[in-house]
Amino acid sequence: MHRLQLRVGVGRRRVTSSCCAALPRRLPLRGSCNCLRCRQNTAGLISVQETVPFSIPALRVGAVALPNAVILAPMAGITDAPVRRMAVRYGAGLVISEMVASEALLEGHPEMTLRAQGEGVPFHAVQIAGNDPRLMGEAARMAEAAGAGLIDINMGCPAKRVTTGAAGAALLRDLPLAWAIFEAVRAAVSVPVTVKTRLGWDESQPTAVALARMAQESGLAMVTVHGRTRCHFYTGRADWPSIRTVKAAVAIPVVANGDVVAAADGAAILAASGADGVMIGRGAQGRPWFPGRVAQALAGQCGAEDPPLDEQRDVLLELYDGWLSLYGTALGVRQARKHVGWALDAAAGGEGEAHGAFVARWRKRLLVLDDPGGVRAGICAAYDELMWRAAA
Repeated sequence: MHRLQLRVGVGRRRVTSSCCAALPRRLPLRGSCNCLRCRQNTAGLISVQETVPFSIPALRVGAVALPNAVILAPMAGITDAPVRRMAVRYGAGLVISEMVASEALLEGHPEMTLRAQGEGVPFHAVQIAGNDPRLMGEAARMAEAAGAGLIDINMGCPAKRVTTGAAGAALLRDLPLAWAIFEAVRAAVSVPVTVKTRLGWDESQPTAVALARMAQESGLAMVTVHGRTRCHFYTGRADWPSIRTVKAAVAIPVVANGDVVAAADGAAILAASGADGVMIGRGAQGRPWFPGRVAQALAGQCGAEDPPLDEQRDVLLELYDGWLSLYGTALGVRQARKHVGWALDAAAGGEGEAHGAFVARWRKRLLVLDDPGGVRAGICAAYDELMWRAAA
């Protein structure tokens, strides 16, 4: 057993940490390999230490040494601060903010400002999006000034509302503009800059290799590649072997992304792609512990893929309180609904008629409630039912 300490900056404070800030509810984390000891005062987190009883594969991004090579993907509307805090608590090597529109951030848009915050996340990484190099540079500078220790550039979002604005994956069709953005962002900040992209716009334009080479030449510290083109969106299966061509083209770390939904998929995607790390997106929906579980599997630590049901319940209740605190009660109740649905689906496990009926019944009851107390009581009742079934 050894102790791992990572010193990072959060805003103007310094913390010693490789886990997230302790929240009011203390989870036992049974079934995880993390033992947390936290000190708090009325001003918030002072320090956190995590004892890690297994060897974790390391990943270095520029001057930043991550505790392991498993990363929670930036997902708009999903990876807000409560989710990121919980993912780090369970052992994710890095968590990245929701996508932040650079121009909206500079204009002080409340939603973008909230997305760029990293309160309680020991190492804060922000993903920015846009198509104006000057504005992207200024947004990166603003994020760094607010405490970001890493800036990720979005060049992979396939959503029409993003690509129509010549941002996200649309930049795969305009490599000169992508280069200008790399140069502007790299020049604007002193922290590592990374990029997340896809294999190309479509199968006839596999531009990921060219983009990765440009990123390396511009001084970026890491490239993450989702194993689909933009035109594939999220259909079919991610093409893990095609990521290998990107890895072979550059010396900087390459992270593979796409369809990692089981703990064993971490080793499979690394073997197929030759990548240096794994990024997990939709596989963590409703399961913030999942990146940490993949890290454990990669380290040869065998264990349950999901925590016990009572622990899953406590995680969801803590997250629920976090969303209400972050967004306010009225908006927080609505923001939480999709997460509650995903969590119930993950907790029910498996497929089939009984699974579907359980999830549909509790979704119908809980996802229409506006009263937080009613939602909390319903969450407890749903998990009680699952635990009763499991014990029967």
